[in-house]
Amino acid sequence: MTNSATPSQAKTNEPNLHRVSKSVNQPLTIWGVERRLFFLAVIMGAATFNFFASLVSGLVMFGGLYGFARWATATDPQILRILLNSSKFQARYDPGKREQFGFQKVAE
Repeated sequence: MTNSATPSQAKTNEPNLHRVSKSVNQPLTIWGVERRLFFLAVIMGAATFNFFASLVSGLVMFGGLYGFARWATATDPQILRILLNSSKFQARYDPGKREQFGFQKVAE
C-alpha cells in the first residue's frame, strides 16, 4: 500500500493565519508606565521614605521616578530591556573613540 496524497490533500504554500487580539502586542502598563519601571519607582519611593523618615521625600522620589518612567514608556516601551542588555555586548565601532598615535620629533 502506497501513501500518496491526492491533490486535495497536498500541502499548499499558503500561510496559516491566526487572529490575535491587539492587547497581546501592547506592553503591560500601570498608570501609563511599564510595570517594571512602576514597581521600581514605588520601591525607591518607599526606600527613600524609610531612609529619611520623611513622607515628602518618599513622595518626591516616587513622583520624579514616575515622571521619568512615564516619559521613557511613551518614548520607547522597550527602553528598559535595551538599557539592561546594552552592557552585555561590546561595541564594535565607536566613532567617538580614537586610537592614540605618537609623534616623533625629527632632528634637522
